[in-house]
Amino acid sequence: MVASSTVSMCMKRFKYVLFTGLLSAIIIGVCCGVGKTGVSSRERGMDDSDIEQEIRKIVQPLVDKIKEMENKTTRKYPEVKFLTEKDRKRILITGGSGFVGSHLVDRLMMEGHEVTVADNFFTGRKRNVEHWLGHNNFELINHDIVEPLLIEVDQIYHLASPASPPHYMYNPIKTIKTNSMGTLNMLGLAKRVKARLLLASTSEVYGDPEQHPQTEEYWGHVNPIGPRACYDEGKRVAETMCYAYAKQENVEVRVARIFNTFGPRMHMADGRVVSNFIMQALQGDPITIYGTGTQTRSFQYVTDLVDGLIKLMNSEVSSPVNIGNPDEHTILEFAKIIKTFVGGSSEIVHKEAAEDDPKKRKPDISKAKKLLGWEPQVPLEEGISKTVAYFRTELKHSEKMWQPKFLRDAHK
Repeated sequence: MVASSTVSMCMKRFKYVLFTGLLSAIIIGVCCGVGKTGVSSRERGMDDSDIEQEIRKIVQPLVDKIKEMENKTTRKYPEVKFLTEKDRKRILITGGSGFVGSHLVDRLMMEGHEVTVADNFFTGRKRNVEHWLGHNNFELINHDIVEPLLIEVDQIYHLASPASPPHYMYNPIKTIKTNSMGTLNMLGLAKRVKARLLLASTSEVYGDPEQHPQTEEYWGHVNPIGPRACYDEGKRVAETMCYAYAKQENVEVRVARIFNTFGPRMHMADGRVVSNFIMQALQGDPITIYGTGTQTRSFQYVTDLVDGLIKLMNSEVSSPVNIGNPDEHTILEFAKIIKTFVGGSSEIVHKEAAEDDPKKRKPDISKAKKLLGWEPQVPLEEGISKTVAYFRTELKHSEKMWQPKFLRDAHK
């Protein structure tokens, strides 16, 4: 399969070579013309330096034009760290153009690794990784992991899956297939090339928990036939597959149970608490709370999550690890925090509670602290400030941005 970034760069280089070739032909023609003029100039007593100066005067604008073309066709990339062959890893990120995946791409690229993104762009966007297109260490593949993928890699970050309720409920069968067949394909790849695989699991495996806060030893309280089951049970079976491959085929696996995460590059119609509240407040719409607002959530900033994922991948911890922020807030408290940050006149309104919506969500991160040396670093206020700024910018361009129909409907 040919990467879109490769095709794009080939077209740019073809146009550049064609243009510079034409300019070269013009320069040769000009030089020949000046040469002829030079003969008559000698007859008028002009020396070689005068002739050379006359040539430079005619050719220099064309040279400047070539340099201008070079600057336009040569992409400027963030400066990346240089790693030797033994330290540089070949890393595959499924779902790498999505919200979390694109931040993980940035971090791994900056560290000097070779990164390949496989994404079918169901919820991910090329815009999230376009600043790396054409870089020697980066490749973007339009691929649905429900189909096998045959490449050589050292590590696999398996993030591919719709993660917000409107997204995964839109096509529940596809969600189940992505988390079951997709995970099976990635584990098969890891087995063949002897790569280590990290599964981006979720706090949803705990369902509507009866234990608070939730530890990794808790088995969960999940409705297997409810509207959220396609995602909850999909991730649970994905974890089961990981440990079956670890036991039977000796595949190295890591499992991160990710709690609520927010930050730039979230989709405007993401449908989760942070994006909903910010978008409603920015547009002056009522801030909608489903239920009483006493249900709790714990929010971590995306860069903290990325740190946790990388530390877990490169650790020797093979059992599941909670990656989240234990700073717990009720939904009503969080709505008021967002309203304070954004300002405006939005009112807080209550609607009927969503089915199977968890009443409490708070991670116990003792294991991550002890075994990974990880805990969240970004304060909630700082994260919200950056996220609000991002959504303000996105909102200005929203009319120009194409969205799938189900996302446009969710945004109404």
